[in-house]
Amino acid sequence: MTGYGRATATLGTQTLTVQVNSVNRRGLDLSISLPDEWQAFESALGDAVRKLVQRGKVHVAVEVAGQTAAAIGWDQPALTATLDHLTKFARTKHINFEVTGELLWAIASAQRTGTKLPADDETAALLVKTLGQALRGLGAMRAKEGEALLVDFLGRWEKLHSAVEVIARRAPQVSGVYKEQLLQRLRSAGLELDVRDERVLKEVALFADRCDVTEEITRLRSHLGQLRELLGADGEVGRKAEFILQEIGREIHTIGSKANDLAIAQQVIEFKNELERIREQIANVE
Repeated sequence: MTGYGRATATLGTQTLTVQVNSVNRRGLDLSISLPDEWQAFESALGDAVRKLVQRGKVHVAVEVAGQTAAAIGWDQPALTATLDHLTKFARTKHINFEVTGELLWAIASAQRTGTKLPADDETAALLVKTLGQALRGLGAMRAKEGEALLVDFLGRWEKLHSAVEVIARRAPQVSGVYKEQLLQRLRSAGLELDVRDERVLKEVALFADRCDVTEEITRLRSHLGQLRELLGADGEVGRKAEFILQEIGREIHTIGSKANDLAIAQQVIEFKNELERIREQIANVE
């Protein structure tokens, strides 16, 4: 599910900013961007995210602002000593050595002194706390999206439920329709058989047994009931719903294979279309 959260905190004279964003992903794909001094905190931040997020491509960005140029100084004695050393070394090797602006900047930057970010336990606690605030914002946005998805799911669930009831009403009529079609084909072939003929009755009975979908309908109703209950539950529902949808798909496929009836086949096609739409969306739900 998609979402965004942002939180800030004061860190001495600087401002700590934590931003979290997520997009749809079947599993959890987490990346964290941290200043170099805080790389050791990555594990703690990852644990904090995983407690609240189970699915999505999630990126956490941690930034610190407020450090000014005045806070940065140059170690001039060390810089001078380095240049003198390089000059003498070049002479001993008979190398034409010239100090350029690029070289001066590179050496000065390497020896630059400034205020480093603190990396103690207190800073780690502040960072985790600020991340928690950002995650709450992320969760609120994802919850709003979840509410919209729930409305969509319930509408599609009603269509699935209606299709099952249509199939349930049609199923008992299938063998009778087949019997009439069988007798019609026999008449067309010039074979007049009584409807009570043992051969006709046996063929109809065998067909009725092959196309009986009573058990599948019973299981479908049960699975749909479980799905409806799960959609209204709290906590993680995504993976549980995926399992139930898999079972629903298995039952409706069996009905389509066994029924041998045009009216039921039409309902099965519509059912499968709606089921696939739910599957696509539920893959993003926690």
